[in-house]
Amino acid sequence: MRLWRVVPRVNLQSTDFELFGVPPQFAQDRAALDARWKDLQREAHPDKFAAQGAAAQRVAMQWSVRINEAYQRLKTPLSRAAYLCELGGAPVNAHSNTAMPGAFLMQQMQWREGLDEAQDTQALQTLRDNVDTVQRDVLATCARQLDEQHDYSAAVQSVRSLMFIEKFVHDLDLAFDKLET
Repeated sequence: MRLWRVVPRVNLQSTDFELFGVPPQFAQDRAALDARWKDLQREAHPDKFAAQGAAAQRVAMQWSVRINEAYQRLKTPLSRAAYLCELGGAPVNAHSNTAMPGAFLMQQMQWREGLDEAQDTQALQTLRDNVDTVQRDVLATCARQLDEQHDYSAAVQSVRSLMFIEKFVHDLDLAFDKLET
């Protein structure tokens, strides 16, 4: 079996979307991505190329790593959105650009205060419901910016907001865990 038959018309430098054979857009069917990942991994597994020698196995290993990397980017909305921004010429640069709109920062401060003041699971759940609503709204905005407007620069701000929200959700989950123990 030849590896080029497994993944035709793509190479290691192809985009993740090309590799998975899906359109380069934010809206994706997670079940279809999962199924495609399993198919690609099954076909490119290095053990399938053992009879062809060490060089073929190394190439298969490269493909296997590349498939996993692509799957990790495509499977979650936040990483997929950041990847689309990068492909669209507007990298997120979250580590070097932390500026956020004042209204968003005020909201973050209110959430942090609410988290600090929460004494029971009901208070945490109320906060969580509010955060979930905002997160859904920002995801919908990001989807429109990427798939309809193709405004990658505007989507960068949405992605950065989602990164802040994701971190806060993690902290909120920790607070839930702390109350339960």
